[in-house]
Amino acid sequence: MASESLSLTERIDLTGQIAGLPEQLTELVAGLTLEQLLARPLAGEWSVAQNVHHLADSHMNAYIRLKLILTEENPPLKPYDQDAWAERADANHADIGVSLQLLRGLHTRWVAVFDSLSEADMARTGRHPDHDVAITPITLLRSYARHGAGHLDQIARTLAAQVME
Repeated sequence: MASESLSLTERIDLTGQIAGLPEQLTELVAGLTLEQLLARPLAGEWSVAQNVHHLADSHMNAYIRLKLILTEENPPLKPYDQDAWAERADANHADIGVSLQLLRGLHTRWVAVFDSLSEADMARTGRHPDHDVAITPITLLRSYARHGAGHLDQIARTLAAQVME
């Protein structure tokens, strides 16, 4: 079993971040033009649209990983090539509405699962081949709260760079 711990205050804060991400993201991208959604003004960074689609892809994977951890004994957690996924047709177009809808529903369910977990559930583990430590629900909660915030920042930087062009 993993030795991670999480205070109630931290748990509430982190689940609040996950719960709030879809609305924050929706507000950040509201009213953007096709050009703003697809522009890639920062070298090595994704477009706004790719970021939105990536959040849906990544958070769906994380939700499935959580469910595997909760329902199997120390399951393997499959990695994926996020850059390759971001270049696929479904993640490289300006129609972000479906990904925003996915995130709203997914985050509602994800938070409901996190809110339902006992201390024993929070200590369950999975194995990710790219990491040499056990992945727990606590690991996922901390990581994906940061992940969402990081992509909000990346989108804001991408939009700011477009203004400076």
